[in-house]
Amino acid sequence: MPYLGYSSAELDQYGAMHTAREISQQPALWRKIYQQTKHHEKDILAFLKATKDVRRIILTGAGTSAFIGLSLKGSFLRNRGIVTEAISSTDIVSHPREYFHPDIPTLLVSFARSGNSPESAAAVSFADEICKTCYHLIITCNAEGLLALHQTKNEKYVFNLPKEANDQSLAMTSSYSGMLLVGQLLSDIDRLSQAAESVELISTYAENTINDFALEFKRLAALDFKRAVFLGAGPFFGTAMESELKMQELTDGRVVCKSDSYLGFRHGPKAVIDNTTLVAYIFSNNPYALKYEKDLLGAMKTGRKPFFEMGISEKKLDDVKLDFQFSFSDSGAVVKEDFLAIASVVPFQMFAFFKSLQLGLKPDAPSTSGAITRVVEGVHIYSMA
Repeated sequence: MPYLGYSSAELDQYGAMHTAREISQQPALWRKIYQQTKHHEKDILAFLKATKDVRRIILTGAGTSAFIGLSLKGSFLRNRGIVTEAISSTDIVSHPREYFHPDIPTLLVSFARSGNSPESAAAVSFADEICKTCYHLIITCNAEGLLALHQTKNEKYVFNLPKEANDQSLAMTSSYSGMLLVGQLLSDIDRLSQAAESVELISTYAENTINDFALEFKRLAALDFKRAVFLGAGPFFGTAMESELKMQELTDGRVVCKSDSYLGFRHGPKAVIDNTTLVAYIFSNNPYALKYEKDLLGAMKTGRKPFFEMGISEKKLDDVKLDFQFSFSDSGAVVKEDFLAIASVVPFQMFAFFKSLQLGLKPDAPSTSGAITRVVEGVHIYSMA
């Protein structure tokens, strides 16, 4: 079956079939995830009711899975009314007592594609060891992974995504967006029915992007940039970090990438800009946040000029001048920021995929040296002293 403008034979030849399919399947996967969540709504509500003594929520994962928490911490804080932090499992494992307190009942929300990364399993074990009460909400793409099978002394709920979400390519694409959507839906599970319209809207946004604009992003990928900076704030900060990682992974580090918030970028990181740098702006549809984002565009006029500037937004921004601007919709529809952050990663997945091919790499396994693998190996977990 053809994907992203390539035939099956071409994708097999280029070592790109898994990645192309996994990017392209996302709209259908999101719709399926919503229906699955609806089917298990009562069980999820019962689990959360059992955690009513929770005073703190930690969203965790390793690598791409950690970025999910960065996009979701605001949603959990607003919707659950509980202080929420995004802390990567890679940080937790090296300093577990920095993040868990014995007397603070905690809900640990773990995200993992395979659930077999050493840090993923260790983080939940350390939480149980340190906390008197730690509940586990495990969101994973692998029902047989170590994380999904973790035995705990407290209540746990495992949400296993549909099997197609368990990406076979090195870089996470549909697994990332799928788990992000699950987290968003579960953060506001009490109003799940109201999310149906948002899920359908972002699915349509992604569908149109994949079907109608693949050639446009392929053209952009042919540009001769050596660095790329991705900017996003609020729920889009996780999107920016994930977009950065996708470009860096799929180009095997040949494009050196950085991500930041709009305001944070002014405080030193802007020095990275030179005439080989592409800057990608992930715009919010929140009018208040957008003011700060547009202000940065003005600040980009001072200092070294980037090679190319591109932006992604829900609607076209008429007062913004960039080398390339992509918008999801020209209708009056507006989706919540939290959901728009899910759709906003798709154009950058496509962009990185095409750049990988343009550089002569195999997107399904772009690491020519074996420096990065689908599941991280070789991490030794030590007992806490």
